[in-house]
Amino acid sequence: MSAADVRTWAPGDELPALEVPITRTLIVAGAIASRDYQDVHHDAELAKGKGSPDIFMNILTTNGLVGRYITDHFGPGAVLRKVAIRLGAPNYPGDTMVLTGKVISVSAEDGTAQVAVVGANGIGRHVTGTVTVSVGGDIGRDIGGEAGRVMGGDIGGEAS
Repeated sequence: MSAADVRTWAPGDELPALEVPITRTLIVAGAIASRDYQDVHHDAELAKGKGSPDIFMNILTTNGLVGRYITDHFGPGAVLRKVAIRLGAPNYPGDTMVLTGKVISVSAEDGTAQVAVVGANGIGRHVTGTVTVSVGGDIGRDIGGEAGRVMGGDIGGEAS
């Protein structure tokens, strides 16, 4: 997206919802990927012994899903500048989390948008927060150079 694209957004604009099925595999894989080996994220019996009805998703997996929601919407050039989230109701296996977002501010000067995000499941709000995303200008410089050419894209330089 170019810096002009951010001008098409206005405070109050809503992003389309994203439904995320909460599976045991997602919960465990997210915990392993983020090196969170707390038993409540992979061992149902131990989680129950600690008062939880089942294993539940960790905050790092939730953070990743929020990031995915924003970058899927704003496109491959989007860069997350700030993610500030708070957890509420746990995500348990067998539920579905529905992520929704609303643009709360836009800056055409620096090509950023701030989006309020909510992730709700069957028992309440799992996550609430705000994300600042850069969608304009020379984003390629952030990763740029050789990395962009190796990935085969035109990120910060010409593809080889």
